[in-house]
Amino acid sequence: MNVEELKKICTSVRIETLNSIVEAGSGHIGGSFSMVEMLVALYFEVMNIDPAKPKKNDRDRFVLSKGHACPALYAVLAARGFFPMEALKTERKLGSILQGHPDSKVCPGIEASSGSLGQGISIAAGMALGAKIRGTSENVYTIIGDGECAEGQVWESAEAAAHYELDNFTVLLDHNGLQIDGTNEEVMNPRDLSAKFAAFGFETIDVADGNDIEQVLAALKTQRKSGMPRFLNCYTKKGAGVSFMENQLAWHAKQPTPEEYAAAIKELEAKQ
Repeated sequence: MNVEELKKICTSVRIETLNSIVEAGSGHIGGSFSMVEMLVALYFEVMNIDPAKPKKNDRDRFVLSKGHACPALYAVLAARGFFPMEALKTERKLGSILQGHPDSKVCPGIEASSGSLGQGISIAAGMALGAKIRGTSENVYTIIGDGECAEGQVWESAEAAAHYELDNFTVLLDHNGLQIDGTNEEVMNPRDLSAKFAAFGFETIDVADGNDIEQVLAALKTQRKSGMPRFLNCYTKKGAGVSFMENQLAWHAKQPTPEEYAAAIKELEAKQ
């Protein structure tokens, strides 16, 4: 698939994400939009997966550690064919397979239930270690948030991943600089996260624009270093894709007014 096709998928994913959040009456727009390019790169170009056989043994695994941003993951899974697009209209409704945080027991394509920050990266590291112990070929990917890096469990997972030389494990950071209560620096300054992961024993790659799918793909397809887990520090914009939402703290979990919704859809549709 060429880059222009992938960019169109990213736009469609944003439209479906926004529609599902508005239909649900709640949801995290900003942090969903900021990681769209990472998700599309993984699910459409990088990972060994088969929507018709979501539990095949040799599949690559993905865990969304920042589980509150699942609306974008649901839109990508639907676009990839794991379940019908119509299901997106049921998000956060009673009995739906698409709840406010991912539920692996009911939703095809969800490898692990997540939402408690720090746990997703831990589960993903465990999956990667399991593959190493079995001697199988699958790779494991996880997306974490920058605010999430204040959780001590993130660093316990990082230490274990390096100790066990999990070169089948990739951590992607959605580095948008904002969290629910303010900027990262105001709430809990994370300092240099690339340097931190490097100090723990990760191969680190900085992606200057994590909302440029070409840059994300280039980083994901770089030859891995043997014996080292990988960390991709993807600098993104919260609310990426809609100009008035970008880098705005208010859009962490804000519901758009009818006028804001119409303006956002118009801007996104112009990119299709």
